[in-house]
Amino acid sequence: MSDQNNPFIPINKGQFSLETPDRIARFEANRGFGVEEDYMENRKLWTEYAQHQHVSDYPLHVDIELSSLCNLQCPMCYTITPEFKKKVNTKLMDYELFTKLVDECVDGGVYSIRLSLRGESFLHERILDCVRYAKQKGIKEVSTLTNGLRLDEDMFRKIMEAGLDWITISFDGLSEIYEQIRRPIKYDRAIEKISNYAKIKQAEGRVKPVIKIQSILPAIAQDPQAFYDVFAPISDMVSANPLIDFMQSKRDMPKIENFSCPQIYQRLTVGADGLCVMCANDEENKIITGDANKQSVHEIWHGTEMTRVRGIHRRCAGAFELSTCAECYLPLKTFQATVVIGDRTVAAEKYVSGTQKVFELKTPDKFRRKELKV
Repeated sequence: MSDQNNPFIPINKGQFSLETPDRIARFEANRGFGVEEDYMENRKLWTEYAQHQHVSDYPLHVDIELSSLCNLQCPMCYTITPEFKKKVNTKLMDYELFTKLVDECVDGGVYSIRLSLRGESFLHERILDCVRYAKQKGIKEVSTLTNGLRLDEDMFRKIMEAGLDWITISFDGLSEIYEQIRRPIKYDRAIEKISNYAKIKQAEGRVKPVIKIQSILPAIAQDPQAFYDVFAPISDMVSANPLIDFMQSKRDMPKIENFSCPQIYQRLTVGADGLCVMCANDEENKIITGDANKQSVHEIWHGTEMTRVRGIHRRCAGAFELSTCAECYLPLKTFQATVVIGDRTVAAEKYVSGTQKVFELKTPDKFRRKELKV
């Protein structure tokens, strides 16, 4: 079942960049702008701690879920399922809990926090206060993921001034495909806003927040070049993910037998209600490792449940003995596919036996192309 002497520990599995090497290097430089040495050390430890299965005094990163609520009904998302709504206390995080977590993260030397997990972070009425508080306290990198509906030019300017370092915007497909998946967002306005964010940064001479655009691969598979051509001029990074089918059980799908999880040495995940799950891929609170309302980050990181989980993964048995891991995409076997962007061929992993259909989309023969320049 496992090979403890030769564990397979993937780092950043799944997402792939559609970018050129030069733009990837520029993105990394801009992401670490102002904290260059700390950023380089963090990236080094992100890999080394996982590969050496080293438990640091504090995690390198903490996911702090400002909202487990979402304002969209995307067909491929687990948050729309009855199971999720039964198992997860959907709410906005109390601001007092947020500041408590940030205070300890700063004292413990945590490098980065991300203000999102399962829901839409911009639903939190105090997201600006959260970003400002974390940056003023000394968190080196504050980031968030958004569907972009509530984010507009005024909010972007404010959150830039508050100090947000990195924002990822999920943007699945172009034109009609995008509007079918990301209802009720309108495509033209969504593109206009992102173009204006780039103009705002340029006018202010800012490199942060770096803006990353990500899509699920099936939504751009017909013409990835068109997708790249739209977003490369108005963002810092364009990327894609193979579809993770949250509606399909992965328990019996082909697994990497010697898989051992990297996340349990890299990051701690705190839900909006304060409950900590074993990793950022535990969407339904299957394995609770602690309660941040009652415990410290340090206590949870070194607690009985996290220690038990790490012990199982040291035996490379997580995908067989832990319910969360059995349904996770990280242990799944993959095969190599390719995406062609201009004269470049980009390697893209896909999951064996996983579906790559969101739903039956009525797609136009050709995507509408827009020439947008900053």
